[in-house]
Amino acid sequence: MTILDEMPALAGHWTPVCSYTDLLPERGAAVLVGDRQVAVFRTFDGALYALGNLDPFSGAYVMSRGIVGTRNGEPTVASPMHKQVFSLVTGVCVDDPGVAVPTYPIRVTHGTVEVSVV
Repeated sequence: MTILDEMPALAGHWTPVCSYTDLLPERGAAVLVGDRQVAVFRTFDGALYALGNLDPFSGAYVMSRGIVGTRNGEPTVASPMHKQVFSLVTGVCVDDPGVAVPTYPIRVTHGTVEVSVV
């Protein structure tokens, strides 16, 4: 994957992170947006999601390596460390609703995936 923007991320600023075609369905990728590690996911239906890459239970930056799935029709990712499941939509842990990872706005512009850290 190529770094498309080496400028620091600004709140409300869209940072290009990769080409849409670089993201494989049902897989995650770790990207840097400014100084933040963000886990970017493309689901089987082509939808995109962006979450903080830090697993709050293990303290490791591994969420992008998680197992993508669904729970009650909602897209999810399971931490590869201890298998806690998080909503890709809200970032809330399905197994422990008091814990969440941050979510970030994500979009595609002319085939380029962009993330905003607002």
